[in-house]
Amino acid sequence: MRVASKLILLLAGAVVFFVLNLLLGTVKIPVEAILRILMGDETVSEIWRNIVISSRVPQALTATVAGAGLAVSGLQMQTVFRNPLAGPSVLGISNGASLGVACVVLMSGSLGGVALSRLGYLGDAAMSIAAIVGSLAVMALILYVSQKVKGSVTLLIIGVMIGYLATAVIGVLKFFSAEEDVKAYVVWGLGSFARVSGDQMMLFVGLMTGLLPLSMLLSKAMNILLLGDYYASNLGLNLRRVRLLVISCSGILVAIVTAYCGPIMFIGLAVPHLCRAIFQTSDHRILMPATMLTGASLALVCNLVARMPGFEGALPVNSVTALVGAPIIANVLFRRHQSME
Repeated sequence: MRVASKLILLLAGAVVFFVLNLLLGTVKIPVEAILRILMGDETVSEIWRNIVISSRVPQALTATVAGAGLAVSGLQMQTVFRNPLAGPSVLGISNGASLGVACVVLMSGSLGGVALSRLGYLGDAAMSIAAIVGSLAVMALILYVSQKVKGSVTLLIIGVMIGYLATAVIGVLKFFSAEEDVKAYVVWGLGSFARVSGDQMMLFVGLMTGLLPLSMLLSKAMNILLLGDYYASNLGLNLRRVRLLVISCSGILVAIVTAYCGPIMFIGLAVPHLCRAIFQTSDHRILMPATMLTGASLALVCNLVARMPGFEGALPVNSVTALVGAPIIANVLFRRHQSME
């Protein structure tokens, strides 16, 4: 099957899963009613309109762009570090976001006397800002360190150590925090596509829609990186500059997704492997759009499973991403091992 045909199938799959996210849920709504709601018909039940417009549409849009962003970030990290286990959280950027949220959530009750979880939209906005500040601070530290060290492996190890350090600080904050604050932080850490709505959703989708096409511009440079440092340098590629650009792009994508959705795991790690297995290529001009579509589809599937009919409320997204993603990547790696024998 040609590459174009596979990409069209992936696009069709993403559209189908997006539609299913609008149709399925704990409350059964007829297809005709959903179509009328999307067309602006105000004669439909107000309860149904609120469910579709205020819940299902924002969740589907959020899952689509978040999954695409995490998948692209994972592909970029695996290419820069030439490590199949590299993912969006490999440099501690997700941990930096978690640390930012922990500082705000866990210290709000102790210092301000009011738990952040009680502040509604104001509390959600504070957590998003804290996550962005924390993740960008860690990314700035990583970029500074990357100017001082030459090897990608050394930078990778430093990123992992930063992640461990952030986790240790979070543990200390948990120990001295009120139970209500700890619960609010744990709930945020489970990840969710349901937190983003209204103006927040428009801003999030707008940012990701602008950043994802820009990441495509790095495809050619990432292809050259695959040749190795020696050949890439001979071809005139500025290795340090390209690494900075790729790491910055990946870090910003992870920072924004983590700020709005919490730390969503496994999508960034699994999707690049799945796309390489489907397309049998390492050409990033193909892999970049493929990972966007596959990441969006996988996130939509996970969101669908998380709020399947029969469940009261919704399952944690991170639990679902692990259940869906782990078998996929295990199967891909097993088949690759068999083909090498």
